Amino acid sequence: MPTDSGPAPTEETSPPPRPGSFVVALTGGVASGKSAVTDRLAQLGVPVFDADAVTRELCAPGQPALREIAERFGSTVIAPDGTLDRRALREIVFADESARRALEAILHPRVRERLAMLASGVGDPYCVLAIPLLAEGHRYPWIDRVVVVDAPDAVRLDRLMRRDRIDEALARRMLASQASRAARLGIADEVIDNSGSLEDLLAATDALHRRLLELARERLSVVAPDAAPRERR
Repeated sequence: MPTDSGPAPTEETSPPPRPGSFVVALTGGVASGKSAVTDRLAQLGVPVFDADAVTRELCAPGQPALREIAERFGSTVIAPDGTLDRRALREIVFADESARRALEAILHPRVRERLAMLASGVGDPYCVLAIPLLAEGHRYPWIDRVVVVDAPDAVRLDRLMRRDRIDEALARRMLASQASRAARLGIADEVIDNSGSLEDLLAATDALHRRLLELARERLSVVAPDAAPRERR
């Protein structure tokens, strides 16, 4: 996690994962069910690195990113204990496109660098990077496969209101601030439909895991023919 006070890293300086790594990006709109999929993959032994978790680390008290956020958005986004007031910041950026882009400029290069570092240390057949805003144009040129968790907008709206206990107006602004459903599906190599039951979602995730294992093994056989990946279920 960066601790210096210099400028944020750029995409070009982000170290790519080691040769032979098979890196899968998993994305989807807010409240699409990404967490259920990544939780299941983690249960199956797959290393999962979450861009949101990395963002929380980068925004911890004392981190350069938090100082930049406070300078850009003011003290109202800093809680009395010195932590980031996420609700206050969310209300600002989902109401103002320029504010949202300013926040992304502070965070996304740092997140990209950290995810690349995490993926570079993986010795498993493949790893997953959970990147909610991948379809918004935040490029990761070293990713091998993109998985989109998909659900109709009406389903996501209802889930979001219940999950975050917010009103419909804010929930709609949050959905509208992200890439469209069509844009996400347009970058997908694999699509998991989460319009049904949890059991359906878990079964689809298990099938995805088997496909990704095969793809990872094919990659490894090309890059390192004598190497054998560690077995997973």
